[in-house]
Amino acid sequence: MPLTRRLILPLLLVALTFCVGAHSTNAADVTGFRDTGGLAKSKETGLPVSWSSTQNVVWRTKLPGPGTASPIVLGDRIYLTSYTGYGLAPNQGDQSGLKRQVLCLERAGGKLIWRKEFDAKLPESNYSGGNNARHGYASSTPTTDGKHLYVFFGKSGVFCLDLEGKVVWTSSVGEKTRGWGSSNSPVLYKNLLIINASVESGRLLALDKSTGKEVWTVGQIRGSWNTPILAQVPGGGIELVVSLPQQVRGLDPATGKQLWTCQGIPDRGYVCPSVVADGGVVYAIGGRQNTALAIKLGGRGDVTSSHLLWKANRGSNVSSPVIADGHLHWFHERRGTAYCLNAKTGEIVYESRLAPRPGLVYSSILHADGKLYCISQHNGTYVVATGPEFKLLAHNTFADDDNRTNACPVAHNGQLLLRTDGYLYCLGKK
Repeated sequence: MPLTRRLILPLLLVALTFCVGAHSTNAADVTGFRDTGGLAKSKETGLPVSWSSTQNVVWRTKLPGPGTASPIVLGDRIYLTSYTGYGLAPNQGDQSGLKRQVLCLERAGGKLIWRKEFDAKLPESNYSGGNNARHGYASSTPTTDGKHLYVFFGKSGVFCLDLEGKVVWTSSVGEKTRGWGSSNSPVLYKNLLIINASVESGRLLALDKSTGKEVWTVGQIRGSWNTPILAQVPGGGIELVVSLPQQVRGLDPATGKQLWTCQGIPDRGYVCPSVVADGGVVYAIGGRQNTALAIKLGGRGDVTSSHLLWKANRGSNVSSPVIADGHLHWFHERRGTAYCLNAKTGEIVYESRLAPRPGLVYSSILHADGKLYCISQHNGTYVVATGPEFKLLAHNTFADDDNRTNACPVAHNGQLLLRTDGYLYCLGKK
C-alpha cells in the first residue's frame, strides 16, 4: 500500500469515529428557547406570510400529546417534548397516568425517528382549569450542544440524553410545585447547564453539563417564570440576567456571583416574560401593572439610580418581547394589543388593537424576515411588519386544527415550524 494511502485511511477512520453520534451546531440550527441568545431574532429570510390548512403547509405531523415547549433543530433533526395520560382537559384522568415524551423527528418530512417516554415524579401540580389548564406538563424547551439534549421536566428533574434518546444522567433541582406548573427552559454556558428552578426550589443553579453535578447555586429566586439570558456587555464579558418580582439581577454565569441588581417589575407575586438584550442594554416587561423598563449592562451593586435608563407603564403579563430595528415589540396577553416602544427612550411609538380579536396570547413573538409572528391560543397567527407604523400583513388559521397554541414559532431554512397541542407544522415553500 502506498505511504500516502496508509496515512490517509487512519485519519478518515478517526474522523468518522468522531462524527458518529454527534452533530456540530451551525448558524442554521435552532438550539434552545427563542433561538440564538433567547432573543427570538432570526436571520432567516423567505419566510411565509400567509398559510392555511391547504396553503403553504410543507408537512404536518400528529403529536402524541400536547405541550407548550418549542421545537429545536439540529442538523436534519427536530427535537421537542409532549405529555400524555393526565391533564388533557380540566379534571380529566389520574396523575398516576402522567407521562412525558421527548420526540425526535426528521426535519425534511416530519417523520418520527424515535420517542423516549418518562414517568412523572408525583405528586405533580393539579390540572384543574383556569391558568392551570393553559400550561400543562411539557412547557420547557429543550436545548442542545450538538452532542447531547438537555431537557427540564420540573420536579421530575433535568435529563441529559444523547442524540438517540439514551439517558446519560439525571439531576433533581427541587420537588416543589405551583398551580401554574413549571416553564423555564435550560440555558447552556460553556460547560454549564443553567436552570431557573424558581418553582422547584427557589433557586437559580448551574450543573456540569457532562455529569449533572451542581456547580453553583443562588437562592431567593422566587416568582420567576422566565428563562434567563446571556447578555453581551460592550467591551467584553457576559452577564446572566433574570427577571424577578420587583428586581432584575445580573450575575456571573461562571460562578453565580451577583454582579448587580436593579429595580424591576413592580409585581410582588410573579414575573413571566423573559428579558431581551441589545447593544449593551437589557429590557424587561411584565407584571399585572404592565411595566416595561431598560437597564444598561455592566454595572455593579444596586444600579437603579445609575443604570435604569427608562421605565414605562406598558407591558404584558405573559409573553416575552423582541427588539427589532431600534424598537421594542410585544403583544399583550389579554387585550389583544400590539405595542411598539422606542428602545432608546421608552417612548410609545404605537399601541394598536389586533383584528380579528385574538383572545389569549401566551406564546412569545418571533422577529424574522422583517416580520413579527405572534400566535394566539385559539385564534390563529398574526403577522405584523416591523417598523414604527403598525401594519398587519396577515392573519392565519387552520380550519381543521383548533388545538391550543402556546409554543413559540421557530424560523429555520426559509420555513416556519409551528407547534399546536395537536400537530407540528412546517410552513413555507417546499
